Amino acid sequence: ECGWGTSFHFADRRRGETAAQSLARHEYLLAGKLGVMKDARVLECGCGVGGAARNIARFTGAQVTGVTPSKFQVERGNHLSRLEGIEHHVQLVHADILRLPFADNSFDAVYAIESTCHAPDRVAAYAEIRRVLKPRGIFACYEWCLTDRFDPSNDNHRRIRETIEAADGSVKLLHASSAEGALRRAGFEPLESRDCALDSNPGGQPWYLPLTATWNPLDWPRFEFNPAMVVAMPRLLRLGESLQLLPRGTARMQ
Repeated sequence: ECGWGTSFHFADRRRGETAAQSLARHEYLLAGKLGVMKDARVLECGCGVGGAARNIARFTGAQVTGVTPSKFQVERGNHLSRLEGIEHHVQLVHADILRLPFADNSFDAVYAIESTCHAPDRVAAYAEIRRVLKPRGIFACYEWCLTDRFDPSNDNHRRIRETIEAADGSVKLLHASSAEGALRRAGFEPLESRDCALDSNPGGQPWYLPLTATWNPLDWPRFEFNPAMVVAMPRLLRLGESLQLLPRGTARMQ
């Protein structure tokens, strides 16, 4: 949260936007695709601490339920919802996306933001989402995908893919066509599919800029990726662990 905020995902930044504004815009765009009305029941699969769920609940007036496999995220996210006075519209639940604890046809719409890539079986995850979605309901998703420009024989391409998979906790990144195929096999009819990285953004910043290194100590998280901090950061985190200022395992996670 300190380095990224409460919405754990990426977004390009348009000219004049702050990082928080770019993330919110990204969420509002997805929410608009859901086509829901006030008080509709909406599910977020992979909600983190609920930053996107709270923004989308305010934007749409819907009742948003978020699921995450992390009990800590559930407790933290529900606490933040109470602090923001939106606990009556947002509830986070501890659950596995492959075994959602909801009856068939429970939700008017479902969305996921860079989360279904963590599922070991993409078809099974999409099928479970379809089970809890009402007939003719919309599932809108931002998904990590490989494009036609990915060359599996290119060492640099493979390195980038493997680094993303390791850092993001993904099982394996799929080609966009494979992800669409998984949706179809789960029973969905895709209405729209596009590469958001190709959106026009004159004077703005690409989505991956936060992962590029800088020597500006005020620009986080980019500062921690410069050569000096790559060496120093793990040592500082281990020191914080030894002094019990940070939870054990922080350095390994970083």
